[in-house]
Amino acid sequence: MGRMGSFREKIMRFMAGRNGLDELARAESWIVLLLLLAALFSRWAPLYILALALMVHMYFRVFSRNRSRRYAENQRYAQMRYRAVVAWNQKKTRFAQRKIYRFFRCPQCKQKVRVPKGHGKICITCPKCRKEFFRKS
Repeated sequence: MGRMGSFREKIMRFMAGRNGLDELARAESWIVLLLLLAALFSRWAPLYILALALMVHMYFRVFSRNRSRRYAENQRYAQMRYRAVVAWNQKKTRFAQRKIYRFFRCPQCKQKVRVPKGHGKICITCPKCRKEFFRKS
């Protein structure tokens, strides 16, 4: 028990002031795992090389002492991931509503406008810029 406590303390001292595993590093580790599995089954060498390069980058970030730069990288990743999730949810919602509504873009400000289907040719007023345009619903 004494040796394990000593090992744990050494690891904690080594990692003090280092970045450690953040959200981006976890995502990179999953991508590395998937690339290695794909390379294992396909036996395509560039996948191994790509997985190895990504693994080196991941460990570089984990053991880096430049925490402010790693934090900024992680924030960019989190923002990118958030935008992707929001876009996916919008597409999913729009797909679920496709039988009830039609979606148009305002020709002036490009705002998305949702109108009910089955009303023939209608005048649509953009809620953002108040431009009126005609479309078939």
